[in-house]
Amino acid sequence: MADYACLLVDDSPIMRQLVMYALARIKNVAVTEADDGIVGLKHLAANKYDLVITDINMPIMDGLKLIHRVRADERHKNVPIIVISTGDSVEDRQRAMALGATAYITKPIQAPQVISKVKGC
Repeated sequence: MADYACLLVDDSPIMRQLVMYALARIKNVAVTEADDGIVGLKHLAANKYDLVITDINMPIMDGLKLIHRVRADERHKNVPIIVISTGDSVEDRQRAMALGATAYITKPIQAPQVISKVKGC
């Protein structure tokens, strides 16, 4: 049985699969997938998560809005949030961190990098 719940929010099925592959190397992690921020918020409304991993650039609701909404919710305001994004701009990173992201990883990702960030949260 998993004792660590992770919500993975990314519109790319391939990227979700890569992150899932990395997370599978960590024992007792249960991952719930969402393909945009709105679906992610629905999962957060129904469940408790120990970690949120999100992309920034997504349709419907992007990762920055998701971070803002998570931090505004009393139940989830202290949940670590890792951003995984193609945007390597200093501005994207600063905006994500200013909104309350815990860590930021730039694509392309490597499994050891994801594992390290998750264990650091």
